[in-house]
Order: sequence, then structure tokens, then C-alpha cells
Amino acid sequence: MCLAVPGKIVAILDNEPLTRRGKVDFGGIQKEINLTFVPEAREGDYVMVHVGIAISVVDEAEAHRVFEYLRQIDELDELNSPDAS
Repeated sequence: MCLAVPGKIVAILDNEPLTRRGKVDFGGIQKEINLTFVPEAREGDYVMVHVGIAISVVDEAEAHRVFEYLRQIDELDELNSPDAS
């Protein structure tokens, strides 16, 4: 199942408009994520990520709530897979 997963931006690696990317933390697992679709996102913001692309900015409470739901239904394993980006 493909779901958007919340994560916290811990670093902006490239801030150019068409190649914007950053390091996002998903409960201790950090991945490099495309941030092009969320130009307003800054370090410390939470974003919803789908297939390696941040698709929206969410508040911290909502991010924690979604992350807990995913944990309850065991949908976080894909973050640990080598193919996850």
C-alpha cells in the first residue's frame, strides 16, 4: 500500500526552485526527499511525503497523529526497506 508519511525537515540540501531537496526525519530514519512541491517548507517543518516527494506541509500535531496511525497498522516497514527513498 502506498501512503504519504509525515516527516520533519532536518536540513535543506539544495534550495534551487527546480531541484529543491532536503533531509527528512521519519521517527529516527532519515531520507533525502524532493521538496520542489513545497517551496514554503523550511527546516523544522513537517511534510507529508509520498514516494520520495514532499506533497504538503502539515502541523506537528497532525504529523504525530498520522505517524502513530501508521505505526498501529504496521505500515512503517517500507521506510526501512533498501528501495525506499
